[in-house]
Amino acid sequence: MVNKVTTATVIGLNAYGVSVETDVLNGLPGFAIVGLPDAAINEARDRVRSAIKNSGFTFPAKKVVINLAPADLKKEGSNFDLPIAIGLLVEEGVLEEDKIKDYAFIGELSLDGSLRGVTGVLPLILGLKDSGIKNIFVPKVNAVEAALAGGVNIFGADCLADVVNHFAETQIKPTVIDINKYLVESAKQEYIYDFKDVKGQQKAKRALEIAAAGGHNMLMTGSPGSGKTLMAKCFASILPPLELSEALELTKIYSICGLLSADEPLMTKRPFRAVHHTASANGIIGGGSSPKPGEITLAHRGVLFLDEMVEFPRNVLEVLRQPLEDGEIVISRAKHSIKYPAKFMLLGAMNPCPCGYLGDKEKQCTCSEFQISRYQARLSGPLLDRIDLRVEVPRLTADELLNTQSSNETSADIRERVIKARKIQTERYENDGILTNSELTSKLIKKYCQIDKQSAEMLKLAAVKYQLSGRRYDRILKLARTIADLEASENIQQTHLMQALQYRM
Repeated sequence: MVNKVTTATVIGLNAYGVSVETDVLNGLPGFAIVGLPDAAINEARDRVRSAIKNSGFTFPAKKVVINLAPADLKKEGSNFDLPIAIGLLVEEGVLEEDKIKDYAFIGELSLDGSLRGVTGVLPLILGLKDSGIKNIFVPKVNAVEAALAGGVNIFGADCLADVVNHFAETQIKPTVIDINKYLVESAKQEYIYDFKDVKGQQKAKRALEIAAAGGHNMLMTGSPGSGKTLMAKCFASILPPLELSEALELTKIYSICGLLSADEPLMTKRPFRAVHHTASANGIIGGGSSPKPGEITLAHRGVLFLDEMVEFPRNVLEVLRQPLEDGEIVISRAKHSIKYPAKFMLLGAMNPCPCGYLGDKEKQCTCSEFQISRYQARLSGPLLDRIDLRVEVPRLTADELLNTQSSNETSADIRERVIKARKIQTERYENDGILTNSELTSKLIKKYCQIDKQSAEMLKLAAVKYQLSGRRYDRILKLARTIADLEASENIQQTHLMQALQYRM
């Protein structure tokens, strides 16, 4: 008789319910798995057979057929081991089908019957929760991550025998956690790099503060050794803490990629992804035959830092244009398309020319005009149009270099102002489905970025002088809105607009 065990599979960031159907037929012993399984699932035959025998149970000495329904849905991963084993134990009479019908099972089996952790647990749990499943078994190492979903009973088991005993003798207690404690602890975290250690560069620091407050893209240009990379590393220390919705979304992404640790099951820090210039386009945006998230998705709600930005291949930089505009990336393949979120802040650093000393007050540039123009042309106009702040980082003076007094603002002071500005934005856009000023659409810009007549005239002159495109015009207004929020101003003033123009030009 056929029995059914509930589990799920992940495609992209979404989970889909899967019914593991088990049938034991008369005939020569064999083990077949059908329903578009991948190599890891096909190999489950040997793992499950050994796990069942080494757990003290008998394996059917007949032909076993496992169907993963629906059959037209591609299944991947090792999380099907446990539901397959449960289905076989029901066939052997060890478990009763009526007792397990309200449960779902996720987990990889070792040969000795112990349960190993799997990736993508949180999206799997959320998908099963949406389908009405209230009781779910997972490996014990994944129990805390699974419990983040809330509203379901999560049972963490060490081995196959523990799962069987739950229905026969000793029940496993559900895992319960306080998700808010992880977010509270994240606010106390310490950072290796702090702005108090950065000498001079007040203009660049102010620009980084604005970028963090509004989620804006930024490019720093300056001579070698002027502090661009150091300030970029310090940038992580002034980013505001994650909202709960952001933390869960990031946790889903990192869970699928296998980047979560058992000690930190919830993403509590905004990601800071520093990518080397040898990265490929697929490494940046994601890809593969079964598309996986790339660096722009791993940097979601955080920062993607491109040091020596012009050293990246032009085709790699150009693939950033659409995600920077839309906040998502759609990876299309012959069989399906997958959409991943990509709302990240692009932070770039570059030298002004090949030798690095164009405009330097101390050292003369040795590059020709042709070399300079070819070097700077590696960043296309459309890509630069999507960068909100462009800042020159000059060489430090001798006085600044020798200044050992710690009179600089700490990252904690700057972060406090950033958090206040973000809080204003969160409350303002509560019903608009966005979190930061950088996400404002044209419709919302008209609603929240209104300026007086005098400011409008000034912006009109700037539009004529600098030949502003529609995108640049909108980004100037969004930047001015962030500057106003940092000063707790309800309306955009002319001074805010002047600062935005200064940084945007």
